[in-house]
Amino acid sequence: MLKQRILTAIVLLAILLPALFYPSHIPFACVMLVLIGAGAWEWGRLNGYGQRLSVFLGLETVALCALSWWLGLLERQLLLMWLLASAAWVLGGAALLRVAVPGWPRIPRGLRLVGGLLALWVAWLAAVQARMVGINFLLSILVLVWVADVFAYFAGRAFGLKFTRGKLAPAISPGKSWEGVWGGMAGVVVLAFAWVWADKAAGATVASLYTRLHERGWWLLLVGVVFLAAMSVVGDLVESLIKRSAGAKDSSRLLPGHGGVLDRVDALLPALPIAMMLASL
Repeated sequence: MLKQRILTAIVLLAILLPALFYPSHIPFACVMLVLIGAGAWEWGRLNGYGQRLSVFLGLETVALCALSWWLGLLERQLLLMWLLASAAWVLGGAALLRVAVPGWPRIPRGLRLVGGLLALWVAWLAAVQARMVGINFLLSILVLVWVADVFAYFAGRAFGLKFTRGKLAPAISPGKSWEGVWGGMAGVVVLAFAWVWADKAAGATVASLYTRLHERGWWLLLVGVVFLAAMSVVGDLVESLIKRSAGAKDSSRLLPGHGGVLDRVDALLPALPIAMMLASL
């Protein structure tokens, strides 16, 4: 299993890194199209649709992204979209975590299907627009989610249930603790202020998300990164809730040793549009 995980990670990096650092955003947008299409296929399967219809849903989502690209949406200011997507994630995420696993099947399947595909489409738009702003800007968003996850894991292992009596969401993800969430938030705060300093020291030509927020006040930076860390946890929990309802351990086996695409991007789905909203306000 470990060898599989390492080999898969190497292959993914060999594809993603050249696309990310290529002078044009086009290779990155194309790689993201493939990932979003795969995620839409997984979403269809998790919602009980057959193989053929799930493949169609993947192709349909790719076509929606491509149409948005052709229509020039990537070059437009999409503040209203980011606001609506952020509100949907905050309110919808809270509602889903409240009803937990038993409440998911009670939502009409068509509504579940459309909501998930729209979330993937918006995430694609946000990721590609962030890359168009600049590599430093996009990386600051991606690294925030990864740091929040890593710090949460180690803080949970070291301090889980030592300061609180209950776990974060035992019916959805029994391994997560409040101490892990707090550790993830502490990690992104340190990351953010360190990145602001690094931007200034290096004379970065493209400001990171953190520098953009810091320019409007250190308090906005602090609140913004803590909010993003919290919403990355919501994205993770929502996907865990859906998998548990579907009786699936992973969203698929597309990535040997890592599960599926949705398993790897669940925390990014809310974080990307929210980050774009914070940067666009």
